Amino acid sequence: MTSWKHYILRCLVLTVLIKTSNSADNDCTSPSIKTCNDCLSRGPECGWCFQEGFLDGAQINERCDFVPKLVQKGCELEFIEHPAVRVEVNTTLSSTQVMPKEITVQLRAGSETSFVLEVRQLERYPVDMYYLVDVSASMQDNLDRLKTVGITLSQRMKEYSSDFRVGFGSFVDKPVSPYINVHPSKISNPCSDYDTQCRPAHGFIHVLPVTENVTEFTRVIKQQRISGNMDTPEGGFDAMLQAAVCQREIGWRPEAKHLLLVMTDQPSHLALDSKLAGIVVPHDGNCHLENNTYTQSTIMEHPSIGQLAEKLLENSIYSIFAVEQVQYKWYEDLIPLLPGTYLGKLLPKASNLKDLVIEAYKLLSDVELEIVVPNHQIHQFWVNITALCPEGSRTQGPSKCSNVRPNQIVYFNITIGMKTCPSLEEEEEVLVIVRPVGFNETTAVRVRPVSRCQCGEREDCLDEERGSACDDALHRPGLRVDCQPTGTGPECSGRGTCICGKCSCDHSGLGTIHGKYCQIDDFSCPYEQGLSCGGRGQCVLGECQCRNGWTGESCGCPLSTETCLSEDGTLCSGQGRCICGRCQCDDPRRSGQFCEKCPLCNGSCQSHWRCVLCHLSHDFSVLGATECNRTCSSMVHYVDGILGSTSDNSKLCVYPTHERCHSRFQIGSVQGVTEILLGRHPECISSQQYITTFILVFLLTLLLGLSVITLVRFLLIPRPQTPGENTVAVFHVTNKEKSYVPTPSEKTITYRREQPLEMHIHVHKMPLNQVWP
Repeated sequence: MTSWKHYILRCLVLTVLIKTSNSADNDCTSPSIKTCNDCLSRGPECGWCFQEGFLDGAQINERCDFVPKLVQKGCELEFIEHPAVRVEVNTTLSSTQVMPKEITVQLRAGSETSFVLEVRQLERYPVDMYYLVDVSASMQDNLDRLKTVGITLSQRMKEYSSDFRVGFGSFVDKPVSPYINVHPSKISNPCSDYDTQCRPAHGFIHVLPVTENVTEFTRVIKQQRISGNMDTPEGGFDAMLQAAVCQREIGWRPEAKHLLLVMTDQPSHLALDSKLAGIVVPHDGNCHLENNTYTQSTIMEHPSIGQLAEKLLENSIYSIFAVEQVQYKWYEDLIPLLPGTYLGKLLPKASNLKDLVIEAYKLLSDVELEIVVPNHQIHQFWVNITALCPEGSRTQGPSKCSNVRPNQIVYFNITIGMKTCPSLEEEEEVLVIVRPVGFNETTAVRVRPVSRCQCGEREDCLDEERGSACDDALHRPGLRVDCQPTGTGPECSGRGTCICGKCSCDHSGLGTIHGKYCQIDDFSCPYEQGLSCGGRGQCVLGECQCRNGWTGESCGCPLSTETCLSEDGTLCSGQGRCICGRCQCDDPRRSGQFCEKCPLCNGSCQSHWRCVLCHLSHDFSVLGATECNRTCSSMVHYVDGILGSTSDNSKLCVYPTHERCHSRFQIGSVQGVTEILLGRHPECISSQQYITTFILVFLLTLLLGLSVITLVRFLLIPRPQTPGENTVAVFHVTNKEKSYVPTPSEKTITYRREQPLEMHIHVHKMPLNQVWP
């Protein structure tokens, strides 16, 4: 993974993405809302304003709305009850594999939040491997092979583990009928019919705790003897659950990776199979070892697959099934139901056991996440997991990465949401465990549901649950204390009822009516940008009362002229007035935000002819120049001559003075003022120049016309026909073609063009019996 990607992913570990779900069912403005708690239960978007005097006289439900709208209505943020979705990451707890270790989440009903979890695959784990071997009679060859493979396997595993330890346990089946023969002689020696001494059948015996002493492991294996039972399935699930939950007895180390190697050649009994033996007590999932023997084998049923999967996950155990070809398909169907499980095919006499274990350890490099929510709270939450796998690995489903190499990091984006509002009894902290399968580290997510208002604890929510404004005796219409402004006009502006000496405003489907005398609303005044009075004033009895600094019918005009100041600090560039915050130009030809644009002011030569004529009529005198400059909008200066080229800011013009004369002048701008440079000497064209020009143009036109006529005639007139161009076709007819010889005839075909052309075709007819030379 590139460095920049790794940097971004590292930053995501402490990044919280908070989202709220918008639902039409969560209506924050429902008239049925009466209390702050009722408001918050409508959805994560809703907030309650407990500010004194807010929308005085309005209905109580007007205090509940979306937070931006409450602020828009005049409620200050510090008086809005709106518990935010919040995530707190505890960075003080250290971890080597899973980060962070603890997260606290505050959620409201209908809300959700996301956080990122980091899982690192270590290079050399301490490894505890527990051999759980089926010692029924059919496993004799495999057991013999295991006696010799222990030391070699330990040496090979040192290449992948910094501290490798092994343990051993055996199982057969439940020692009751019909699983075993209960004849007294068969109980003590199930193999008596074969003149072989076998050990009695047992559910599970823990033989050797995990140890680094490989010699002791080999010695224990050599002491093992086979046993026997009657039916095909074995009691493997009973033994696996005990090996998983009996942590202390087995010797599982908290810091090690736990591998449970199950060797068998038969399938396992499932839950409810024990009813055949009259065993009906469900398995409780606990450890029941006494003197290293499973004591509840004849009392409790076999565990279910789900129960076994839960215990394997809870105790961070990887399972490796080493089974023979015959039962491979049965276990292959089982693997998807047990997280963190590997299935290997065991060859005859377990000849590949060493390589199978090494390969299983390599392939158990998957990083998969599991979420554990308490059963009594699971209906309140939903969880979504998205895995971001490192380079070189593969994504297998939304929550799993495979082939993760040592020291690589897998990032999981976890989103947790609360579906419903909890009851008072359920409003307690919920502990959600996020556990990578097979890892001995987890992340604790403490979810705190929020559904009650904090202002209620202070008794200042100002909702109807906090008491009435006056005694019940005063709750009657007609008690007029302060319901009319200055004693005139209708009570409560005709839009409310005077109750208890104060106006209680009517509810309107058009908007909110409020105010001391119900004189304010948000629907009867002009709108601007979708807001009543532009959001810059109050609508009082149909007219906008603008806030300071604003004016206009809809409070859309600022009184300040700052928006009309050009870059040089002048108002509208000195070419207009500031009206309603915008420049209004004095000259209709000007435009732009500050009247700075005027393409026609310096661009029209004819617009300055009148000024030029004034100066020309005064024959460039000083008095005349002074008088003309007073009447002209442009400043005129006299020059001896006008150059032919002009700059980008000037334009060259001419003014016709006489029939063959004109005066040149140049228009320019200096500091926003139009300036004209007028030439003193007019330019005239003599008669001789006109005659010469006319003759040249005439001759050129005539020459061009003659050339065109000659070219057209050459292209259109056909060439004359020359003698010898007509040819006579001669046909040679064989004997086979005599029946097709034509008779002599002549036909003239005329093609009409500019002159007639004739074509003569001669056809000779010969008798059929005539022989051609």
